[in-house]
Amino acid sequence: MSIYEPIASDDSRRHLQLRSPVTLEPAAELVCANGEDVAAAIARARAAQPAWAATSMKARAAIVERALGIVLEMQDEIIDTVVAETGKARTDAMSMEIFAVADSLCYYAKNAGRFLAPRKRRVHGLIGLMKQLRIVYKPLGVIGLITPWNGPFVLLMNQATQAILAGNTVVAKGSEVAPFSAYLAQTIFTRAGLPEGVLQVLLGDGETGAAIVRGGVDKVSFTGSVTTGRKVAQECASRLIPCTLELGGKDAMIVCADADLERAVDGAWLGSCMNSGHYCCGTERIYVVEQVYDEFLQRVLEQGKHLRQGQHHGWDEDIGAIFWDRQLAIIEAQVEDARAKGASILMGGRRNPELAGLYYEPTVITGVDNRMDIMREETFGPILCIQKVASEEEALALANDSEFGLNGNVWTRDKDKGYHLAAAIDTGSCSVNDMAMSYGIPAAPFGGRKQSGLGQVNGKKGLRGYCHEMPIVIDRFGGKLQNAYPYSAKSAEGMRKLMDFLWVKTPLGRWLS
Repeated sequence: MSIYEPIASDDSRRHLQLRSPVTLEPAAELVCANGEDVAAAIARARAAQPAWAATSMKARAAIVERALGIVLEMQDEIIDTVVAETGKARTDAMSMEIFAVADSLCYYAKNAGRFLAPRKRRVHGLIGLMKQLRIVYKPLGVIGLITPWNGPFVLLMNQATQAILAGNTVVAKGSEVAPFSAYLAQTIFTRAGLPEGVLQVLLGDGETGAAIVRGGVDKVSFTGSVTTGRKVAQECASRLIPCTLELGGKDAMIVCADADLERAVDGAWLGSCMNSGHYCCGTERIYVVEQVYDEFLQRVLEQGKHLRQGQHHGWDEDIGAIFWDRQLAIIEAQVEDARAKGASILMGGRRNPELAGLYYEPTVITGVDNRMDIMREETFGPILCIQKVASEEEALALANDSEFGLNGNVWTRDKDKGYHLAAAIDTGSCSVNDMAMSYGIPAAPFGGRKQSGLGQVNGKKGLRGYCHEMPIVIDRFGGKLQNAYPYSAKSAEGMRKLMDFLWVKTPLGRWLS
C-alpha cells in the first residue's frame, strides 16, 4: 500500500490520496498544482520582486524576527503536523523542525545585513592608486525552491529565509509525502507580514517541481535524490541559470583506538537512526579499528536493546516510522542483499511486527564490505553497518572509496589527529567527536562532493549565493584615460618600460600587490 496514490478527479489537476505512515489509514487528499498554477505563481513572484528588493534590510530582518516568534508560538501545531505526515519521533521533530528553524531565523535576521552590505575591496598595484572597487550584492530575482520529505518544514524554511532576506521572491514546493508541513512556511511568513507574492509554497508532486524548474525562475535550489538532481542540473544548464543541489550521502564514521567509546556509541546510534535514519548527513558506514572493535560492538548491541519505537511512547519514542513506503522497500532490499552476501544481522533486520505502520527495527549489521549495496548506495534508514579495520589508514581509505561525499565523523581523544583525519576525508564537511553537525550550524557552508551535490548553502556563502556579486569600479581622480586612442609605438614602449620597472628592475610591483 503506497503512502500516496492517484485518485480520480473531475478537474485538470492531479489528486493524490495521502496515507499515514504510522497507521496506513487515509489521512488527506492532495490537489497538485499544475503547469498553469506554477506559471501564475512565478508571474506573481516576478511582479512582487522589485518592490521587495527595494525594501530595506532592516524591514526584511524584522519580518524574519516576527516569523521566529510565530514558529515558537506554533511549535506544537508544527510538531503535530510533521509527525502526522512523517511518523518521525516527536523529539526529532522538536530538534530538527523547531529548534533548528528558530536558530536559523535568528542567525540570518541578525547577520544578513552585514553579509550583504556593499563593501569596499582593495585594488592591488598601480591601478589601486587610480581606482576604487566596491562590491554590491544584487538579488537574482525569482528563486525556485524544491525540498524533500525528510525535513519538510526545516529545509523549506531555511532556504526560503536566506533567499528572501537577499531580496528575492520564492516559488517553492515541498514533497508530496509531507506537503502540509512544507506549506506551514507560507502560513508563518504571511502572518509575520511578508508581502503577497514574496513566498509562495505550492502543493504538488514531481510534475509540479519540474514545472517550477522549467518556468523561468532565476535560480533553482534543490534538495533530493541524485537521479532527480541530475535532471534539475540539465534543465538549469539548458536555461543558463544557476542551481545548488544538495543530494544523497553515504557518510563514514571512523572510530580510532583512543576514542571515548561511550560517546562514540551514542554517536553511532544517533548518527544512524536520528529522524528514522532519513537524514542526508546520516552515518551509513562505521569503520572501527580492531583494537576496540569488540568492545564497541558489545556496547552498541547493549544500548540498542533499550531503544523504543512506536508513537504510544509519546515523547519517549526514540525511533519513528519510515516516512515513505518506497524508502522502506530500498532499506529492505539492501539488508537482504547484505544478508545474501554473507553479512551478519545482529539486531533488527526486519519490519517491526508489533506495529501496524511503516516501522523498521533499529538494525545492526557486521561482516559488511563494498561488495554489498548497503555499503555503496544510500540507505536512508535506521541501520548501523559496522566494519572492522586494521588501522586508521585503512578506515580513511574505505571512507574515501565512495561515490558520495556529503559529511562524515571521526572519534578520537586526540583532537589534532581527529582534525587531520577529518580534513583527509573527501567529503563536503566533517565532525570530530560528534555526529553530523554541519547543517545545524548556520555559519558553516554546507554542500557535497562527488555525487552528493553541487554548490553550497547556508552561512555567508549560502546567503550570497542568492545574489549576483556585482563589482563597481570607480575612478578616483578623473583625467585622461589610460591607453586612450590614438595608440602609438611610443605609448607601447612606455608600457614596456613601466613593466620592466615594476617587476624586473625593482620590487615595487610585487610590493604594491
